[in-house]
Amino acid sequence: MSWSKKLLNAPVIGNITKRIASMKVNHDAMNIAEHFTQFLQPEVAINDALRDEVFRIRHNVYCEELAFEKIKDEGKEHDEFDAQSIFSMIKHKPTDTYTSCVRVVRSADASEMLPIEKYCLESIQNTELHPRNFARHEIAEISRLAVKSDFRRRRTDKFKGSAIGAISESSYSETELRCFPFIAIGLYMAAATMSIETGVKHVYVMMEPRLARSMKFVGINFIQLGDAIDYHGMRAPYYINPTIFMENLSPGFKCLYVAIAKDIREHLALVE
Repeated sequence: MSWSKKLLNAPVIGNITKRIASMKVNHDAMNIAEHFTQFLQPEVAINDALRDEVFRIRHNVYCEELAFEKIKDEGKEHDEFDAQSIFSMIKHKPTDTYTSCVRVVRSADASEMLPIEKYCLESIQNTELHPRNFARHEIAEISRLAVKSDFRRRRTDKFKGSAIGAISESSYSETELRCFPFIAIGLYMAAATMSIETGVKHVYVMMEPRLARSMKFVGINFIQLGDAIDYHGMRAPYYINPTIFMENLSPGFKCLYVAIAKDIREHLALVE
């Protein structure tokens, strides 16, 4: 075990260290919330042209970069669940470029299954929170989250075109760079708003456990429903509802959510 992990696990020092880390994340979130709307614009794909943009982003990430799906001649990745979905994107306003996308798959009746029901149902071991327990129009799944490589940044990525993508730091201001790691969090917040505003009460998602742990650190507490399985990598089924989502967000991330939710609500009213 590394020295830092031992420190975090120490009964007294670990608790203090975690509190300090949490305070720093919250402080950073407050700063990000202030700048987020300056550089990034959450939107709903309200027409066919914008939905095509979603499919192009997904093709870029899922087909060209990650090779989860085959390359499509038309350069757009879509599947059978898109017909029952609503989509959100985040635009980088200075360049008028869409950075990322996510969808919320809904179910009007038993004929409209969620992806998790069709492909990963056996992985759901929590019987209390199983989707079969709830009205079809009250369940949904967050899926196909994709962030283009130009708008992803990790300390280990020193150049554009590395394995998972890096951004050209010379092309963006330092404030913009500080916003980019929050794009994925912003997408989940946009998806949460779309779910809440359309009457969804129970939300499912297949994600990597380490991502779920990272989301918990900022106050988005997904409940794991079963063990991880090999589904485009090791992923596990998770559940969240509006109450769980809202009651755990830190003040800093609530500020970010309020800004994102305002934009999403305005766009939802325009969906064709």
